Amino acid sequence: MPTWFMWFIVLWTIFLITVMFIGGYFMFRKFLKRFPKEDGKSILDWQDYHIEKTIHLWNDEQRELLNDLVEPVPELFRDVAKGKIAGKIGELALEDNLDYLPQDYIIKGYILATPKRDHKFLIKKLRQRNIDMEPYKDLLESS
Repeated sequence: MPTWFMWFIVLWTIFLITVMFIGGYFMFRKFLKRFPKEDGKSILDWQDYHIEKTIHLWNDEQRELLNDLVEPVPELFRDVAKGKIAGKIGELALEDNLDYLPQDYIIKGYILATPKRDHKFLIKKLRQRNIDMEPYKDLLESS
């Protein structure tokens, strides 16, 4: 066998193993989120519960705001991101027993549900929409 072909096989094997490890990592993370906690429900079960209980509070304007906030997320992951953020917003709304969903809760839910590195997108979107960021400064710094 030629030397170049042997190197090709070695590099292809390393590539395949790397891709399988990356895929396995993300599958394992999803498994852990679906795994029941002490209360018998998983993270994803609670997220679905909060969304279900507060779905009637959402109107078209609020959905449009959420869609606008998750726009920087790649389309492949956008539904997952919207679900996680909507679940956090629903949790906040249920804790405070709200009858309607103010814009304030959508922004707070976004801040709490997303990692700090994504907050720069939120700040950019809030500036585009002329929304005052002052009430969220402490929350942005603490999360």
